[in-house]
Amino acid sequence: MTDAQETAADSSLRTTGGAPPDDVETAPTPLLEPRDGIPAVIADEESLAATVAAFAAGTGPVAVDAERASGYRYGQRAYLVQLRREGAGTALVDPVACPDLSALGEALGDTEWVLHAATQDLPCLREIGMVPSRIFDTELAGRLAGFPRVGLGAMVESVLGYVLEKGHSAVDWSTRPLPEPWLRYAALDVELLVDLRDALEKELDRQGKLEWAREEFDAIASAPPAPPRKDPWRRTSGMHKVRRRRQMAVVRELWTARDKVAQRRDVSPGKVLSDGAIVEAALALPPNVHALAGLTGFGHRMGRRQLEQWQAAVDRAKALADSELPQPGQTVSGPPPPRSWADRDPAAAARLSAARAAVSAVAERIGMPQENLITPDTVRRVCWEPPAQVDQESVAAALAAHGARAWQITQVAPVLVTALA
Repeated sequence: MTDAQETAADSSLRTTGGAPPDDVETAPTPLLEPRDGIPAVIADEESLAATVAAFAAGTGPVAVDAERASGYRYGQRAYLVQLRREGAGTALVDPVACPDLSALGEALGDTEWVLHAATQDLPCLREIGMVPSRIFDTELAGRLAGFPRVGLGAMVESVLGYVLEKGHSAVDWSTRPLPEPWLRYAALDVELLVDLRDALEKELDRQGKLEWAREEFDAIASAPPAPPRKDPWRRTSGMHKVRRRRQMAVVRELWTARDKVAQRRDVSPGKVLSDGAIVEAALALPPNVHALAGLTGFGHRMGRRQLEQWQAAVDRAKALADSELPQPGQTVSGPPPPRSWADRDPAAAARLSAARAAVSAVAERIGMPQENLITPDTVRRVCWEPPAQVDQESVAAALAAHGARAWQITQVAPVLVTALA
């Protein structure tokens, strides 16, 4: 870090509960180049082995980031991994050329990994063998500290006084070779991540929230991989327009056919067929290819063969027996939607109203979003089925059973006891 950067990192944590005081007006400094220059992309086993050795010999936390090609490629795999550690510098690793990064993950296994919005990157890192045992999430730290804007650029600017380049976050990172401006952007993403971590740790400690943050980070690091989503076709945009079961079957068949094509071609499903086109076909139930071609999303640019495969999916749905059609609503565990509580269980509705107000007051007092204090789903579940005997111990046990952390229980259980009673 340059002398100027050290000065900024030490002095520009100008936060009080996550907001800069009124008497500080410091123009942020654009961060245009990585301090060590743009490193060469690691794309062969020999270079990777040298990188593993360098990062294993480094000191302190390691900044980690991953770039995906969302909207361009199928799935959420990583197409570039960026790392920075004291004593090792910055590394840009190509996980397409080096798909197994388990040696790098193992070399950093006991090291604290610093990520921004860790839950977005950890799944794709896990796929290539990089699994941390300890993390520090700078986005989540910002939420807990009460910052109003928690994107990486906003955090680096408000905490460290630097402006990061923003131009390449949504580009197609599967492009090869990667253009130099993109590599500069990628290197800058981890340039100040450890400095941001250190400043946020001080702020969380000042607010008395550092142990809370550590509980949250441990929960993320120890969480198992998310199970496959059930009935993912139900998340098709515009699905709320589809009311009849036969139409739902069309959505399911088209979504499944599209997914197979997208996976085979390794492109984003939306580039194969839009959600809007799927919903249009479901509502219209076209009898033939000619009728299908007249619908929005199935225009003249689509070839006859493509139209025939989509019409075949529609025809499969139309041929299903009634017993094979999807049910209108997805089976979910837990309480019904809160909007129905007043009619179904007025007492539960009253409990939920009181609990929401109480949680909101606590969140405002300690300066963080309500959803980080306690998840809304947890509050709903406890209010719908409260303990038979409502007291501090029983409410704490109910919260813990739904995954609440110890610090959350300490903050929320007392007010929930009152609300449930």
